[in-house]
Amino acid sequence: MAFSQTRSSAFLSDCLAAFRRYPAIATFAGAATLVAATAIANRHLAEKAQRDNPPQGRFIDVDGVRLHYVERGNGRALVLFHGNGSMIQDFESSGLIDLAAENYRVIVFDRPGFGHSQRPRDVVWTPEAQADLFRKAFDGLGVQRAIVLGHSWGASVAVALAIRHASFVEALVLASGYYFPTARADAVASSLSATPALGDIISYTVSPILGRLMWPAMLRKVFGPQPVPGKFAGFPKEMAVRPSQLRASAAESTLMVPAAFASSKTYGELDMPTIILAGEDDRLIDIDEQSARLHDEVKQSKLHRIRGAGHMIQQSATRDLMAAIDEAAAETLH
Repeated sequence: MAFSQTRSSAFLSDCLAAFRRYPAIATFAGAATLVAATAIANRHLAEKAQRDNPPQGRFIDVDGVRLHYVERGNGRALVLFHGNGSMIQDFESSGLIDLAAENYRVIVFDRPGFGHSQRPRDVVWTPEAQADLFRKAFDGLGVQRAIVLGHSWGASVAVALAIRHASFVEALVLASGYYFPTARADAVASSLSATPALGDIISYTVSPILGRLMWPAMLRKVFGPQPVPGKFAGFPKEMAVRPSQLRASAAESTLMVPAAFASSKTYGELDMPTIILAGEDDRLIDIDEQSARLHDEVKQSKLHRIRGAGHMIQQSATRDLMAAIDEAAAETLH
């Protein structure tokens, strides 16, 4: 035992001497230890978040992708697609699911990489790729036609579904969407977190910490000018700042501009009833550059500008969104 302790002490002394002689080694070793400890801590927090927020719906496997979804109500099928960085609980906490389930068969998915749905790394999850995946999922659920609503990034998925699988989409409801390419500093800032290897390091170390620190400011931006409603307290922040979800969010932010560029060439093909909604005071996406311009290009569309509302109109103007769903449904009966 004494011999073992002597050897350990000698090894420690040698290490300390080496660190004093080569301070760069000490700095690197310290940084590596800190990175590893941070990654382990973030992993444990992510696992705890998933234990604290277990799946509330069911799962369906499509092309090797396990998708989590919630289904509620009866009637005509209504599909809801959430935005970037979000999940089913956004629509759940807003009250829209329960409201719509009074008259519709409501189906809400966690999109790939968000909530409890998988996001395989061998696919670039463009709006088109997601649209094709969901079309197969709906086949598995026995849904052949639906009214489709998308919020923010989810609006891009809804449009892609309508273009690629037009017979499936009875009507579109597009809320706070981004449809045309513009200069976006947030897309550039996300590109590092979306790159292979480096993105994983950032997502498992720095991003969750920054996500928690920036959470209040981020909410003020997306909800402003209105305050964050009390019902949003039901949204699980800790699920949103998991490394895997932050990386998925960074990937979608990076895809934002090129996806809009590709999609903008197809809007003239939309010929189903389309209701476009946006908050006049959206601080994230300019209503005139995006929603109003889309309305000009889509012949069968109507534009509703929600006065005093920001980006999160599903939360702050839930009744307006529900009215738009009913309006879209009525348009299909003409």
